[in-house]
Amino acid sequence: MSVTDDLHDAAADETIIRCLDLSKPRSFFLYAGAGSGKTRSLVEAIRTTCERQGRDLSLSGQKIGVITYTNAACDEIKQRLEFDPRVEVSTIHAFAWSLISGYDNDIRGWLAGRLLQEIAELEEAQAKGRATSKAAADRARSIESKQRRHENLGSIIHFIYSPTGDNQTRDSLNHAEVIAMTADFLAGKPGLRRLLVTKFPVLLIDESQDTSRRLMDVLLDVEAAHRERFCLGLFGDMMQRIYADGKERLAEAIPEDWARPRKSMNHRCPIRVVELINRVRQDDDGERQVPRSDAAVGTARLFVAPQGADKPATEAAVAGRMREITGDEGWSGGSDAIKILALEHLMSARRFGFEGFFGPLYAVERIRTSVLQGTGPGIGFFTREVLPLVAALRASDRFAVASIVRKTSPLLDRKSLKEAGEDQAAVLAAAKAACNGLLDLVSGDLVPTAREVLRYIAEKRLFMIPDVLTPFVAPDSPAEEEGVAGADEEELNLKTELGGWRQALEAPLHEIERYDRYIQGASSFDTHQGVKGLEFPRVMVVVSDEEARGFMFAYDKLFGAKEKSETDLKNEAAGKETSIDRTRRLFYVTCSRAEESLAVVYYGEAVEAARAAILRQGWFAEEEIEIVA
Repeated sequence: MSVTDDLHDAAADETIIRCLDLSKPRSFFLYAGAGSGKTRSLVEAIRTTCERQGRDLSLSGQKIGVITYTNAACDEIKQRLEFDPRVEVSTIHAFAWSLISGYDNDIRGWLAGRLLQEIAELEEAQAKGRATSKAAADRARSIESKQRRHENLGSIIHFIYSPTGDNQTRDSLNHAEVIAMTADFLAGKPGLRRLLVTKFPVLLIDESQDTSRRLMDVLLDVEAAHRERFCLGLFGDMMQRIYADGKERLAEAIPEDWARPRKSMNHRCPIRVVELINRVRQDDDGERQVPRSDAAVGTARLFVAPQGADKPATEAAVAGRMREITGDEGWSGGSDAIKILALEHLMSARRFGFEGFFGPLYAVERIRTSVLQGTGPGIGFFTREVLPLVAALRASDRFAVASIVRKTSPLLDRKSLKEAGEDQAAVLAAAKAACNGLLDLVSGDLVPTAREVLRYIAEKRLFMIPDVLTPFVAPDSPAEEEGVAGADEEELNLKTELGGWRQALEAPLHEIERYDRYIQGASSFDTHQGVKGLEFPRVMVVVSDEEARGFMFAYDKLFGAKEKSETDLKNEAAGKETSIDRTRRLFYVTCSRAEESLAVVYYGEAVEAARAAILRQGWFAEEEIEIVA
C-alpha cells in the first residue's frame, strides 16, 4: 500500500482541521467523491480537534455535533471515536428531536395549524370530487381521523417521539413532522438558534446532499447569522444524491467565503472503473478522481440484450462471460459472490415480487423518501409489528408472540389489564384467540390482502392502527363499490397518499414481506441507498427502461439510444433537474461500488442501434461492448 497515496488528500484534511478551530471557526463544504475516504477524514478531524481543544469543550459543556444518515453510519463513527463524550453523533431525526423535545406548547400549536391545513386541503378535494367514489370515502375517513387528533391535542401534556420507532400512540409525533417542525422552529425562534450554536459550536453533516432541503436551508441561515462562533461542516458529493427531498444544487448555495476542501483520490475502484465514473459525470459537473498508484487495472464491460430476453438466463450468461474475461471464478459463485444492483426500484419490485405494494406508494412524491427508507407509521405498522408477529406465530414461538403483543398491543396495555381487574385471564385468552385467528387468516388457502389483515387486526384490537391506515379499516360501502370516479379525479387520487395506500393495501401480505427484505438489503438485489458507502469485488448493474416503466428515470436517453424530450430540454434550459440527471446519479453510485470488476447489463429496444449509440457516447470502448443474444 502506497503511503504517498494515503497522503494524497492530506491538504483537504488539514483544511478541515483548521476550520474546526473553536476560537475562529470557519464553515466548509468538503467535496468527496466515491471511495475517497470521507468518513476517515471526518473522524480524523474530530479526533485531532478533541486532542487540541477537548479541554475547552469539556469546561464549557459544549460538544461537536455530527449528523449521519443511517443508524449504521452513526454506530460506526461512534466506535471509531471510541465513544468520546465530547462528540454527539446522531441521525438527522434524533438530532432534530434533541432540539425541540420539551417544547410541548409550541409543538401543540404547530400540530394544530398543520392538521387544520391538511383538513382544509382534504375538504377542498372533497368539494371537487365525486361523492360516491372510493376516493371520497377515503378522504372523509381521513378528515374524521385528523379532526379527532386535532380535538385530542389539548389533552396531551408531553409529546413523545422515537427516531427508530413508528410513533403510533396518541401523544407521539411521526418522522416527517419532527423534521418539518424543527425547520420551522429554527427559522422562527431566535432563542432556539442561539441554543443550537451554544451547544454545538461545530456541527458536521455527513451525506449533506441528502439532508432535507428545508432543514438544510435553515441551517445555512443559522450559519450566516452566527458565523463568528459557529462552524457548519458539510461532507458530501452532489453526484451521490439519492433522495428527492435533498437540496438540489447544494454546492451552488454555499457562500463564497466558506472553505471548499476537495478529496480527489478514489481508494476503492480499479483504474478502469475510475475512468468510467469520471466520464459519467463529465457532462454534469466535470469532477474527476484519480485512482491509487497501486490500483489494479480492473474490468468494465457493457452487455446489450433485447428487452424481451429471459432476464435471469441473460444475467447468468453475463456472469459466465465475466468469468471468462476476468479469470475470476467468483463470477460463477451466484448471488453470494456477485452484487446485483438495479438502477430502478420498480425493476427490483417486479423481479422480487412486491410491485403491487411498492408501486402505488412509490408513485406518491410526498412519501417516496420514507417508502425507500422503510419508515413511516403505515409501513412500520406492517414491517415492525404485523410481520414479526406473523413470523413468530408461524414458527410457534410462544415467547416471541407474547413479547410482541405485550410490547405494543392495546389488548395487553396497562389500562386494559387494570380495567380487567381479577379477570385478567380473560384478557389474555382474548389476546391468544386474536393471535390464533391471525395465523389462520395468513395460513389459509386464500392469500389475504394487506387490507384484509389490517381490518382483522383493527377488529380484534391486536395493534393500534396508525392514522394513515384508519380510512381503510372499515369495509367499502355498496355505494363506494359501485361508484366510478371520473378520470380526472382518479388520476388525482393516485397521486395522493390516500390513493397510494388504497391501491397498495390490495396487494397480498407476502408482498410486504418481500418489500421489507429488499429495503433491509436481504434480497439478491440491493437498493441504491443501501449500498452507498459500501463496496463489492464484483458488481452487476442491471438497466431496463421497460421494467422501470420510464418512471422518473431514462436509461435510453442516458446512454444516447434516444433523443432528449422537449420536457428534458425545457428543464435543462430552466436549470431544473431532469430524468437524465437522476439516472446519471444512480448509475454513478452503482458503478462506483466495484472494487475489481463491473458488468453493466442493458436491455434495449434495438440492440445494434443501442450498441452504436453507446459507442458514440465514449463511455465504453468497442471491445468492451457485447451483444447478448
